[in-house]
Amino acid sequence: MFIRIGFEIRLSCTTETPLLLALLPHPSYRGRVIGADRIRAEPAVLLEEYPDAFDNRRTRVTAPTGRLTLWTDCVVEDNGRPDPYDWDARQYAIQDLPFETLNFLTASRYCETDELVGQAWALFGRTPEGWARVQAICNWVHNHLTFGYNFARPTKTAADALLERTGVCRDFAQLAIALCRAMNIPARYASGYLGDIGVEDAGAGDFCAWFEVYLEGGDGQGRWYVFDARYNTPRIGRVLMVRGRDAADGAMITSFGAFDLELFRVWTDEIPGEPGDDALLVPLETRPEAEALTLAPTGRLGQSTSG
Repeated sequence: MFIRIGFEIRLSCTTETPLLLALLPHPSYRGRVIGADRIRAEPAVLLEEYPDAFDNRRTRVTAPTGRLTLWTDCVVEDNGRPDPYDWDARQYAIQDLPFETLNFLTASRYCETDELVGQAWALFGRTPEGWARVQAICNWVHNHLTFGYNFARPTKTAADALLERTGVCRDFAQLAIALCRAMNIPARYASGYLGDIGVEDAGAGDFCAWFEVYLEGGDGQGRWYVFDARYNTPRIGRVLMVRGRDAADGAMITSFGAFDLELFRVWTDEIPGEPGDDALLVPLETRPEAEALTLAPTGRLGQSTSG
C-alpha cells in the first residue's frame, strides 16, 4: 500500500533563532520512499542534515526574523500489515541482554524509572514475564490516563503523568517506558507518522509517540517490538521518524530562542489502488489541504526551548 506523508509548520520569530529538527523518516524505515523525503523551507534558508547518537536524521536551520515555513511531502510504500505481535515473546535476564539494550533499562530525563520501581512491582510483579507483562503495563497506562492536548507541557515527566493521570501520547509512552524499565525490560521512545488507516477518522492529523521493548521472540531471536499505550491496539502504517531514551532525544523541534507556532498540519493518507511511481509524483507538485490542529501540539511535537 502507498501512504502520502508530510507536514507544514509555520513559525514566527522576532530574531534569528537556531533550530534543531527531527522531522524526517528514520533510516531504519523499511518502506520505499517516492519523492523527496527532505525538509524544504520558505523563504529559502540553509538546511544542514546530520545523524544523531540514535541515528535519527536531524536538520539544523537558523530561522530568520519573521515567518518561516517548513514542510515536506512524499509517498512511502508500506506492507499494509498491523504492528506485529508475539504472545510467546520472552523477557531476557539482565545478564543475557545485548550490551546495546542496557541504556534503555535506566532512568532518563522524562522517565524516572528509579522513582517508580516500588509502584511498578506492586502493580505488575505477579504478571507473567515477557509479552504478557508489557501488555499489562500498556493496558494499565491506557486505562488510567486521560488524553487531551490541554494536558500537555514540554516539562511533563512519566512521574507527573502518573500523578496527574493525564497527558498526550508522549506521556502515555513515557510512563509505559518507565514502568517497563522498572520491571527490567529494555524500553525506548519512538515517534513518527500514524494515520487513521483501518480505523475511524479522528480529525486533524498529528505526529504520534509510541514505545518499543526488547524481547526474545518465539523464534529465539531478540528484537524490538512496537507497543502503543495511547491506542493499545495494533495499527497499520506507522512511519518511524525518531527513537531515543525519551522525548528529550526525539524532540521534533529544539529551539534556542522563542518562536510563535502559527500553523501545524500533518498528513498521513492512504492512496487507493496501485498507481505507478509517475502517477504518485503528480500530487506531490502541490501540498494537500490537510486540516490544521487548532491547539499547539506541545506534547507531541516534542518542542523544547532554551536560551
